Order: sequence, then structure tokens, then C-alpha cells
Amino acid sequence: MSASAASAIVASGLGKSYRIALSGDRPTTAVEAMVKRMRNPVRRNAYESFDALEDLTFEIPWGEAVGIIGRNGAGKSTLLKVLTRITAPTRGRVELAGRIGSLLEVGTGFHPELTGRENIFLNGALLGMGRKEIQRRFGEIVDFSGVGKFLDTPVKRYSSGMYVRLAFAVAAHLDTEILAIDEVLAVGDAEFQAKSLAKLRDVATDGRTVLFVSHQVQTVTALCTSAIYLDRGRLAYHGDVPKALELYRSSFEKFALEQQDPDRRPGSGELRALAVEMGEDQFEPHAEKSVVIHLGKAPDLVGQYFVSCHINDLNGSVIAQCDSRLVGGWFDASREHTVRLTMRTPWLKPGRYTVDVFVCKTGVLDAWEGAAAFEVLPHNPYPELAGDEATGNGLVLADFGYESE
Repeated sequence: MSASAASAIVASGLGKSYRIALSGDRPTTAVEAMVKRMRNPVRRNAYESFDALEDLTFEIPWGEAVGIIGRNGAGKSTLLKVLTRITAPTRGRVELAGRIGSLLEVGTGFHPELTGRENIFLNGALLGMGRKEIQRRFGEIVDFSGVGKFLDTPVKRYSSGMYVRLAFAVAAHLDTEILAIDEVLAVGDAEFQAKSLAKLRDVATDGRTVLFVSHQVQTVTALCTSAIYLDRGRLAYHGDVPKALELYRSSFEKFALEQQDPDRRPGSGELRALAVEMGEDQFEPHAEKSVVIHLGKAPDLVGQYFVSCHINDLNGSVIAQCDSRLVGGWFDASREHTVRLTMRTPWLKPGRYTVDVFVCKTGVLDAWEGAAAFEVLPHNPYPELAGDEATGNGLVLADFGYESE
């Protein structure tokens, strides 16, 4: 059954659950497994259920550009996979009024051994298009992607940027009525991102529907006409963009309080950050910022681990990633550590910032989002005064100078 004439997508009571195996006391050798099975021949593996999406009901009209926002793990990507029929819902139903094209991650739908030219025709065929229909749009796809010189090269030799440019060009130019994009545009360069956003606006203006997942609030504000805000798999809000972003921002403080309990944080838990402190609560825009991280010990954890800190602005955009591996920061798990991160640049705009701390080895040991917060004071770090328009654009402030030669 398709959606109504006025709606591109109708979701009713949509839910998606996954079974997660409980590790428990698992055997480490074939002999242990055999002995365990002989002693308990009827015992079955234990599982717990995880609801990635729960009871989502919404309707999206034609011509809408819908931003899907929420914190990590809120279910944004899962929702897109259900809507694009990559995975089936566990409960409820989705009604689509047309064909849906998607770009969910780098290389999705591309066969690595085929050339760029062959993959364009393959993608079109998968969307149910005839060869003549694809040929009619072929020139536009190649021109937009800018990979014409490499069109007859197998895509496995493409860089991630070339992959994204061609994949986006195919998804946006083939005649699907609904287009779903999942944050992959962050891989492209700034010029291509701007061109892609302009194309998405044109797609929505033409009456097609766009679904766009992004952590970049500026992108959602620039592109989208409405927004869906997800909170832990549930629909917290569906409506205008400013209200959705307001609710999204207000969730940060509540989430940070919950994350102070290590048992509620993601990660294996083999080693946890004990405390995270700022050197100061307030900083000048151009001042050094210090973060002190107290780390526990894990004598049974073999080898060294590293720490990665993300500095986020009020909208949740990652302003800087400070990964200790880049400066030789590896730590011995057999003893406790107090680690100080000092960030010298960039200059930060006035406002509130949060710090996420990730403790990692081969996987994530502890993921503490909102571990600390600080304010940047509303002071001008430059030698001359100017109006707000002089610093209104950009995410950060630059240390720069002009000279006449």
C-alpha cells in the first residue's frame, strides 16, 4: 500500500529491535565449549532485546526537506535504513509513495570492481530505471561529480572524496521521488558540500522529498524546511526546524548528568575515566584551554590505550578532535594516570562548549559525552573593534593578519 497523494512517506507505529547476545561466562576453546554443551545439553544462549526505534508515527509531505537530528545512538541512521528498505521494521509499517534513492555511507551500492560508468548504470537499474532513462541523465551526473577523467577506472581505486562525489551525483540526479542522505557529505571538500546543498534544495523545490541526517546544525538550518528530533529511538518532536534544534540543545545538560554514572556510559567498561576537570570554567577566546582527565587502571588489560577529546559547540558540532595518538600519547593500563590536554588553537567564539572524552584501545573502553563544560567570554581578541558582521561567519576565530606588499 502506498502513501496518500499528499504524503511522500507515512510511518505508523514503527519499531526496530535487535537481539544482543549476553556474553556471560563464554568458553574460550573448542574443548571448553564441548564440555559445557555436554553438561548442559538443553541450555540456550541468553539474549537481551535492544529497541533502536520505538513507536514512531509521522507523515512527510511532498517537497519537504526533513532534517533528522539527535544524539549519537538516537536511531537516526536506523530510521533511514528502515525507510530505504535496507532493513525491515520489527513492528509497524512504512508507506512510500515513490521510488527512494539513498546515500547512507561511502560506497553504498557501488561494486568496487566495476568502473564509475558501470556503477552509474548499475545504480539506475537497481532503482528500476531503463537504460535510456539513465543515459538521459548520464552527462549531468558526470559533470556534477567531476570524476569524468576517471569514469572508466574501477571505483575501488577512487579516493573517499571521489566515491562520495559520484555516489551523491547518481543519487541526486536519477529520477527518484524520495532522496535519503546520511551525513556522508562531510567527506567532500567545502566547495562540493556547498554545491551538494544547493542541489538538495533544488530537489526539494522540484517537489521531491529529501531526508537528511546530520550533526551539523548549520547545514540542517540552511537546507531543511522541517525536522524530526529523535531521543533514544523515540520521536521527541516533528515540526519546524528552530523548535527541533532548541529541544536538541536543551537535551545536552540532562544527558551530561546521566553520563556521570559510568554504568550508563557506552564502552566495554574495562577501563573508565574517573573524573574530567577544566583548568578554569571561563576562558578568553584566544587563551589556552586545559582539560584534566583522571583515568583508572585495569591490570588485566594487556597493552597501552589512548585518549581522544572532542570539543563541541552549543549545537553539538565537533570543533576540534584532540587524539593523543597524534602526539605520541599512549598510556599503560596497569596503573592510574592523570592526563592534561592543552589546546592552544583555534580561538573559540564566545559561548558554551562541552568536552567529550573517549578512552580507546582496539575498541572503545569508555565514551563519556558531556564530561565537562566551559564558557568562552564575549571579549574581542583582535586589536581593532568592528561590528558583529566581522565575526558572524565561521565556527571559530582565526589568528590572522593582513599586509600590503
